[in-house]
Amino acid sequence: MDSYEYGELLKSLSTKIDNIKQIVDPDSIKKKLKEIEQEEQKEEFWSDAKKAGAVQKEKNRLQAILKRYEDAKTALEDAKELFEMANEEGDNDTIEELFNDAKNLEDLVTKVEIAVMLSDENDSKNAIVTIHPGAGGTESQDWASMLYRMYLRWAERMGFKVEELDYQAGDEAGIKDVSFIIKGENAYGYMKAENGIHRLVRISPFDSNAKRHTSFTSVMVSPEVDDDIDIEIEDKDIRVDTYRASGAGGQHVNKTDSAIRITHIPTGLVVQCQNDRSQHKNRASAMKMLKSRLYELELEKQKAEKDGIPKSEIGWGHQIRSYVLQPYQQVKDNRSNKAYSNVSAILDGDITKVIEDVLISMS
Repeated sequence: MDSYEYGELLKSLSTKIDNIKQIVDPDSIKKKLKEIEQEEQKEEFWSDAKKAGAVQKEKNRLQAILKRYEDAKTALEDAKELFEMANEEGDNDTIEELFNDAKNLEDLVTKVEIAVMLSDENDSKNAIVTIHPGAGGTESQDWASMLYRMYLRWAERMGFKVEELDYQAGDEAGIKDVSFIIKGENAYGYMKAENGIHRLVRISPFDSNAKRHTSFTSVMVSPEVDDDIDIEIEDKDIRVDTYRASGAGGQHVNKTDSAIRITHIPTGLVVQCQNDRSQHKNRASAMKMLKSRLYELELEKQKAEKDGIPKSEIGWGHQIRSYVLQPYQQVKDNRSNKAYSNVSAILDGDITKVIEDVLISMS
């Protein structure tokens, strides 16, 4: 890096900070925090524990956003001032230190940018994820299992917890279907970028002729609904089927029809759960999944109406990313329009940068 490149980086980061300021609106946040502090002084405020807890959560969220913004803004202003002084005094050692710290400064501003992208009311929620292979039999089912492993490894990297809701193994390899909850701060905010069709191109390990195959798998992501979100589901609108949960066999095989499949007739949405031996618990989990899906669908409709998108284009039917393993190695995202060559690392769960590039491109 030279002085010209560093100067251009400072200009670029200054533009980002200005844009972030427009979104964050620090003056409004400070005003809101002052109002909350005044509310906290009133005796009756703490008598309603549920309301007080919600206000405290909002206060913490606002304080965190404000601190991130102010820390990044201060760090950038300090770097600009130091760079100007070092240039005037010909202090090459300080200039070299600034060059070496450029990546950290850029990362700091990017983290604030991402925090702002994840400020929607649903972003902080847990994510309910379903992976379903497309046509193509064993090949697609194997691709579905690769994606499942990728998300499990990513959740582990992020310090998130994963709870499996439903798992149906493929006949020969891979999976026919899997549903799970990723639990952690901003789990849905990150995972919503994975909603859509994922395409894989590779030499099939299941083809004796070693031909190149293209496989498709859908990933559906919904925010886990809170109890305070009221979603009415009438009995006449659902069909509930019970079936025997699949297992590895032997003494642990399930001998009762404890697995639950719920079909929402008006939308055609189907959810299923076989994680627990209790039919009642499986039904409760399946209903939570259905409510989350319906909530996500409603959010998509509202967004589509706001953006003027035809209803026919709403849903999880869009190809969002291609993973090419043959004849070259590359992951290309259709939203950010960025390509990545570290394919093995990405399939091993190193997808945070990919997701963040999508979030920034869609802001």
